[in-house]
Amino acid sequence: MIAANGLRWILTLMFAAPALYGLWRLVRPTTGLTGRVGHLLHAAMSVLMIAMAWPWGMDLAVAPQVVLFAAGALWFVAASLVWPGERSRSGAVRAAWPHALMMGAMAWMVAAMGTSGAMAGHGGGTGHGGHEGHAASGSGLASMSLTATGPSVASALLAVALTAIGLVWLARALDLARVRAPLPAGGPAPAGTDTTAALDPACHAVMALGMAVMFALFA
Repeated sequence: MIAANGLRWILTLMFAAPALYGLWRLVRPTTGLTGRVGHLLHAAMSVLMIAMAWPWGMDLAVAPQVVLFAAGALWFVAASLVWPGERSRSGAVRAAWPHALMMGAMAWMVAAMGTSGAMAGHGGGTGHGGHEGHAASGSGLASMSLTATGPSVASALLAVALTAIGLVWLARALDLARVRAPLPAGGPAPAGTDTTAALDPACHAVMALGMAVMFALFA
């Protein structure tokens, strides 16, 4: 849980953006089956990241979240191998691994925080063990943190990796936004022009950077 109210709201708004984008892409008729599953998983992850920032999120059961995001990580890997789409299989795997990493990192975070609560004797097996169910007092910005050296180091490394992934996606979004051909004055976009191409990497970037902040706070 995030203790600083301002940061809590900032992260809530950050995660709300990819959640809404994922739901929007989910209902678009041009989105294929694999895309719908991927966007649904990202929307679910965004919502649960919002929950993790608030006190009520600590009461959510751990096991279903771990199962969901572990399955999500496997889905992105499997989908890239079975349904590569217009990419080569290797290209599809390269495009999918950041999504798989984010899903796996989310599953690990939920499990690690739940185990921390359980080890402290607060029953983290079904939820996060209550609002004070973590052994450490936190950093001042977060009201909890991982206490063991191994999980703390892993959380810090994941924060670095997610920051790098987020910056790559952000650069890609800016490049796509910059190369969009200007629309004819007063006219519609040419047929086949995707005027929202930059939104996909932009929302992924926001998600990855928000997760990086959470991992850094919990390290």
